[in-house]
Amino acid sequence: MSEHRALVKWSRSSADFTYMTYNRDHTWRVGETNIPASAAPQFRGDGAKANPEDTFVAALSSCHLLTFLAIAAKKRFSLDSYEDDASGVLEKNAEGKLAVTRVVLRPKIVWTEGVTVPPEELSAMHHAAHENCFIANSVKTDVTVEPRS
Repeated sequence: MSEHRALVKWSRSSADFTYMTYNRDHTWRVGETNIPASAAPQFRGDGAKANPEDTFVAALSSCHLLTFLAIAAKKRFSLDSYEDDASGVLEKNAEGKLAVTRVVLRPKIVWTEGVTVPPEELSAMHHAAHENCFIANSVKTDVTVEPRS
């Protein structure tokens, strides 16, 4: 077991506190890194800063990447790069509440020269990465992996 922490800080910078005027900007401190954050633009936030919805998608993508790299290394399949153009959909769930209900991961892998991974093996590796991803195992969002070539 391990514990993971984040310090989230917000303080009011607006003259008054109403839904239309209060600031959404805040800071996440993760490890030694301060991350400027805000609400998503749809919720009156700053689109130039990280928001919980985008970083939720990023966390799922990052976890899949790290799990996939471990699987590839154990199978001795060397790769040179991995890029994921991931997306998530915020919509009402079955209970009528806003939720990120679907996330699609679109990993594009560049294998090291001379390495060939059969499509069925690649699919099995992605399946294993998803099944063993700590973040995916922690949420009820439907996560799909659509590898890109």
